[in-house]
Amino acid sequence: MSAKKLNLKDKYRLLTRDLDWEYSYADRKKAFPYEEFEGIKITDWSKWEDPFRLTMDAYWKYQAEKEKKLYAIFDAFAQNNGHLNVTDARYVNAIKIFLTGVSPLEYQAYQGYAHVGRQFGGAGARVACQMQSIDELRHVQTQIHAMSHYNKYFDGFQDWTHMHDRVWYLSVPKSFFDDARSAGPFEFLIAISFSFEYVLTNLLFVPFMSGAAHNGDMATCTFGFSAQSDEARHMTLGLEIIKFLLEQHEDNVPIVQKWIDKWFWRGTRLLSIVAMMMDYMLPNKVMSWKEAWEVYFEEAGGALFKDLARYGIRMPKFVETTEKEKEHISHQAWWIFYNYGHAAGFHTWIPSDEELDWLSEKYPDTFDKYYRPRWELARKMEAEGKRFYSQALPQLCTTCQIPMGFTEMDDPTQIAYRSSDYEGEKYHFCSDGCKHIFDEEPEKYVQSWLPVHQIYQGNCGGASVEEVLRDYYKLNLGADNLDIKGSPDEQRWKEWKGVA
Repeated sequence: MSAKKLNLKDKYRLLTRDLDWEYSYADRKKAFPYEEFEGIKITDWSKWEDPFRLTMDAYWKYQAEKEKKLYAIFDAFAQNNGHLNVTDARYVNAIKIFLTGVSPLEYQAYQGYAHVGRQFGGAGARVACQMQSIDELRHVQTQIHAMSHYNKYFDGFQDWTHMHDRVWYLSVPKSFFDDARSAGPFEFLIAISFSFEYVLTNLLFVPFMSGAAHNGDMATCTFGFSAQSDEARHMTLGLEIIKFLLEQHEDNVPIVQKWIDKWFWRGTRLLSIVAMMMDYMLPNKVMSWKEAWEVYFEEAGGALFKDLARYGIRMPKFVETTEKEKEHISHQAWWIFYNYGHAAGFHTWIPSDEELDWLSEKYPDTFDKYYRPRWELARKMEAEGKRFYSQALPQLCTTCQIPMGFTEMDDPTQIAYRSSDYEGEKYHFCSDGCKHIFDEEPEKYVQSWLPVHQIYQGNCGGASVEEVLRDYYKLNLGADNLDIKGSPDEQRWKEWKGVA
């Protein structure tokens, strides 16, 4: 008589939960030393539910099928000179930002989940973190392979790991993950699995991948959609962790709410890079940042927080500010990079007349009033040979590390400045949200490694901006930075296309 075939639920239990062990002679608290220090109370780990119930054998089979299809498309893209099918040379700068600013975060996530998975006493949570850790490693590898083709033909891709660790504007995404990974294991899951993966991930992946499709970049588009099935699992983990913690003990509610407030704000500040990419860097645009925010946060996120209200969770603190910022944040972020285009590892440009009209249509209440005159002045100055670059180094926000270029939302003509005093030193912030985060944990954020401060202290290669860019950032001056107009990237593109 043949043995009865196990169903998926029983197989999952035998290969995960039943592999856990009892602590007969060892102290369980010493085995999981980080589980209690954040104040989170877990009464029953068996209540953890993993909706996907994947075992490792099923996981490898599932992922192998996706890899086979994905790399076939990569090969076809390369063999058919797919880089010639993108809309124009400007588009490639969005991919440079993705490779230097986003792909390294996937690797940080891989390391982070591998670490925190070891810290949980529940076998279900450990297995879920193990799966996600491997997913994140797969993502960074496929992204590198997808974009490596562009490195053969365009500048700015050659040393992306070095750039991520050192270039000033890349300290924004780097500090985000450094902050999460230096937190406790439960805060890491709220930061990444819930606040970023569940609440905000669609604002990152959908615009980038849809933007790739609209601009002829099938390699980037394909790795994005290949990763989306993994992201669906990650989003489910994010929802599971939040509900699990809230159902375990009522004392967890205020701790979780505090983390949601913090990481929602940190995440929205990080996504300002995506906002400017959507509105300014894509030749063929998908939707405006304002539209994306309304669809993916205000509608989808609003429904989520209504569902969580029964646990005592409210909308994140400062959400009212983000509702106002959706009108301004992309324009202000691109203006910062335009001013510092000589110090960036990608090219900048002034929007065309058609693009200015598109922005006026998408932002009827703000663009013509505050931002079109600014771009028209910049174009006039450039035509007169007076292209403006900010020569002084900008003041940075201590928390998010973005230059202080964002304005008061009730008066967009005034730069927003906030400050706090701690142990005789003054610290500066771009917003009430960043100041609030600092004030909650000043001991942590006084350690911020702020690029401008380090440059002035002589820790970044030399006394001049040129020395910092050349010797510390390893940029190819004139090829990796400055405007797209007249750049080697644009010249090569015109030669390939036979454009005068």
